[in-house]
Amino acid sequence: MWRPPDPVIENDMSQATPETSVEMPAGFDPEESAQLRAVAIAAAMAVAPGLKAAFRSKMVVDFKNDLRDIVTEHDRAAEVAITEHLLAAVPQSEVLGEEGGLRGSGPVRWYVDPIDGTANFARGLPNWCISIGAVVDGQIVAGVIVDPMGGNVFSADLRGAYLNDAPMRSNAAQEARFATLISSYPAARDFAADGKAAALEDFGQLVEGFSSVRRNGSAALGLAHVAAGWADAAAGFGINAWDVTAAVLILRQSGGRYLPFAYGQTPAAEPAFVHPGYIAIGGGGDYPFLSQTWARIAASRS
Repeated sequence: MWRPPDPVIENDMSQATPETSVEMPAGFDPEESAQLRAVAIAAAMAVAPGLKAAFRSKMVVDFKNDLRDIVTEHDRAAEVAITEHLLAAVPQSEVLGEEGGLRGSGPVRWYVDPIDGTANFARGLPNWCISIGAVVDGQIVAGVIVDPMGGNVFSADLRGAYLNDAPMRSNAAQEARFATLISSYPAARDFAADGKAAALEDFGQLVEGFSSVRRNGSAALGLAHVAAGWADAAAGFGINAWDVTAAVLILRQSGGRYLPFAYGQTPAAEPAFVHPGYIAIGGGGDYPFLSQTWARIAASRS
């Protein structure tokens, strides 16, 4: 069973960073992060078969904030099962889930999205995943994304990133004109925030600047694909910590970069995974106009 590390005095983890390197909480052993990764994999794999069996079946669908914010009975049931697994394996921890809020208490905080891409799941589209990330002292120390339909497990700890337990390295096209971007922008909420004409103009520049632009409906899975080298970049707004916590570590440990954008909604010093906007770029990629476009949009919203 995982045990918390000994307390460390004057451990300041307050500064977020968009850099590729991963900071290790002082006094935290990489082997302990590997144990947390194993716990997260086991929790995700425990619910994966049931979710796969429920996929494309008749299901109860509810709406949260609006008709585009979907939740199913399977989201809720999977989160309960994941939470129980995590708290049983690591009693001194707490779980923050998309559907059920915060449970437990301890030095490890788990961020859980039982189905990232619920709209896809509910409609019968296979782009959805289970995402679990572990955070200690404000730093991500383990992350797991399970894609039941693709049969892939993307994961990371403080030793590295893995695809189905094999070491994984991100590899992106150097220039945007050869690159594939995964992005949800613009969604309806972006029209409301930025104006339809301006948002469509920015989208047009992305379409013209990249070799291809794809919308996959799951931020976590899109980031995992950048980490695996299957896409070159990903970008979006309006995300939550449970969407990306696992993916941020997986991407950075694979050699990619994750650049957060706060645009006034979160304090700038908060960790990268809590900010609502992001750009992810695979190893070797350099797309200045994407960073400039996202910075301009974020500034206009601040």
